[in-house]
Amino acid sequence: MDRRKFMAGCLGGGLGLPLLAEAGGAQAQAGLSKIIFPFAAGAGGDTLCRLIAQEMAPVLQRTIVVENRTGGDGLIGIKAVKGANPDGSMVLVTTGPTMYLLPMVETTPSFDTAKDFMPVSLLARFEFAVVIGPAIDAADFKSFVAWLKAHPDKTSFGVPSNGTIPHFMGSKLEKDLGIPLTRVPYRGSAPILNDLIGGHLSFGIVTLADALPQHRAKGVKIIAVSSAERSPFAPEVPTLKESGIALVADAWYGMWLPVGSPPEFAGKLGAAASAALAKPEVKEKLTAIGLIPVGSSPDELTKELAANTAFWQPIVKATGYKIEN
Repeated sequence: MDRRKFMAGCLGGGLGLPLLAEAGGAQAQAGLSKIIFPFAAGAGGDTLCRLIAQEMAPVLQRTIVVENRTGGDGLIGIKAVKGANPDGSMVLVTTGPTMYLLPMVETTPSFDTAKDFMPVSLLARFEFAVVIGPAIDAADFKSFVAWLKAHPDKTSFGVPSNGTIPHFMGSKLEKDLGIPLTRVPYRGSAPILNDLIGGHLSFGIVTLADALPQHRAKGVKIIAVSSAERSPFAPEVPTLKESGIALVADAWYGMWLPVGSPPEFAGKLGAAASAALAKPEVKEKLTAIGLIPVGSSPDELTKELAANTAFWQPIVKATGYKIEN
């Protein structure tokens, strides 16, 4: 498996925010912190980093730089923070799935999230959607399941990449529905949506943010979301749970420090991040790109990570899927 494909399709568009956020006045140089984001600039998580960096800099009286350390499905950036001096100079912001799926699918895990990192805060959630094309005669998820059973030769579904949450969502659906499904990995959500519109694919599992424009334009139809509750971005669409599938599979961004970092700084950092995410102007910019700002305590981040790990581990293990180190 090519590592470069592992977490594709999970990130949205950016807002072109500056790379550097500085606190004002003489106190601005009290310290420098780098937020390491292990994916490319211009994506939804990158935008999240730059927004909170701008807000946190004056509160923490530090200069905050967002640095994109890409490669290895997030591993380059994760390992940079893992091995960093725990003095507050390096902060990791990445997706939850990179922190719990990567150790599951690597033949030899490169890191242990609980042992190698200090939790700071949940930052924002994003959601996934089950999407069908306009040619499929199904009004909702239950009628689509009936359609699949009536068309056993048309059970192919698209995912943005192998080894991602959509990949393993498909495995869970296959088991729960008792219908053999054929997973087709793509490079991102856009080609999946194009093939759905063209009638070349029965359904896809993509981020809700990616699917919404075509759903609203009636190019495709979102028949279920995988979040615990209906999405504020598409409140008319039922959840998988409402449709009889015991599956909650949203994803999120979190913030960590290297293990051994000063607890006082971690507390101030988490409080500054949560305060930034609570600002109406920040909320507006994030919801515009399909992110739901949350903020949390370190304990809440730890519990979220543990719950996701416990939920996905047996599903991932059952697939036998691995990537080479």
